[in-house]
Amino acid sequence: MLTCRIAQNLLEAGPAHVVENLLPDYVNGDLSALCVWPDQIRHWYKYRWTSPLHFIDTPDQACSYEFSRDCHDQHGLKDMCVDGAIQNFTSQLQHYGEGTSDRRYNMTEALLFLSHFMGDIHQPMHVGFTTDEGGNSIDLRWYRHKSNLHHVWDREIILTALKEYYDKDLDLLQKDLEKNITNGLWDDDLASWTECNDLISCPHKYASESIKLACKYGYEGVKSGETLSEEYFNTRMPIVMKRIVQGGVRLAMILNLVFSDTHADVAAT
Repeated sequence: MLTCRIAQNLLEAGPAHVVENLLPDYVNGDLSALCVWPDQIRHWYKYRWTSPLHFIDTPDQACSYEFSRDCHDQHGLKDMCVDGAIQNFTSQLQHYGEGTSDRRYNMTEALLFLSHFMGDIHQPMHVGFTTDEGGNSIDLRWYRHKSNLHHVWDREIILTALKEYYDKDLDLLQKDLEKNITNGLWDDDLASWTECNDLISCPHKYASESIKLACKYGYEGVKSGETLSEEYFNTRMPIVMKRIVQGGVRLAMILNLVFSDTHADVAAT
């Protein structure tokens, strides 16, 4: 949700209008309201094929990602991983300017899948080791309750930060993160984050960043059955927040490019 909120606030006028048009009326133009949709439908029969698209399993302890080696589902079907999914839905959205009468793709679904998967690929444990399923099978305690390592990075760290520092107010956390994009911690990094010569191959880089972070910060020093608390939270929270922001900045970059007026004009001719 945070990744999508940050991205939507960084959209140029034209692309922002396109995104609003693609969203159903009941969300009142709020992309983040539907950014969790791909998680909600992944076990429905119609969408079961999307389940492997949320992550990448890399070889245990390799701490590296290679598209040709790692981007496949459990049956070896190529491109069936979060990197392949981002490529697929980006290229679908590039057809947006072709008009409504001859649409091969569901543009609303493509937008929601792309937005969600840009969050997933920046969550380090979504590009984790194969045997432990990105930390899902590493059961542990987060402070006083049961959790697992994957869940710690998906939710626990963010929820603890919200409780400790933001009075459980997501808007306050969002404002804090956005302030650091434009005028603070990350303003010098923006150019390098959005460097992308080829929209289709750039997700390789995002996945490689994630597995390196998973090795250095996610798995490091963690054993099944132990309790993680203050020390882990304080040292990992900045990584989680940075990845949320990077995902948002890069999602905005993609949407601004694929929905730019010039692109729509070219696609329409």
